[in-house]
Amino acid sequence: MRLGNLERSIMEALWNRPEGALAQDLAGALPSRPAVTTVLTVLVRLSHKGMVTRERLGRAHLYRAAATKDSFVAETMRAALDEAGDLEAAVNRFVGTVSPEVAAALRDALAGRDGSVP
Repeated sequence: MRLGNLERSIMEALWNRPEGALAQDLAGALPSRPAVTTVLTVLVRLSHKGMVTRERLGRAHLYRAAATKDSFVAETMRAALDEAGDLEAAVNRFVGTVSPEVAAALRDALAGRDGSVP
């Protein structure tokens, strides 16, 4: 799932605050200093996308990321591969661009999955 700039900034802030945050606090913490109403609009959109949860606290809501950043990145990669016309070509092109550290992490993950990768 692709995120707009403000959506990504809000999600980054929420991933850095696992205890959650109020819209007012998020608005004040973001470098672009958006209006609280703008942040609320984006939080509602993110809630509809299943990316944030909210809990009522008096008249306000406490917002939390629904999943970790790692889970979001993994799902984004999976969704991108689902869109590939030629899956093998897409994977080969991706693997050809990653750092040795990422290549090693991929090897380790695949080896842990089914034990067939050396």
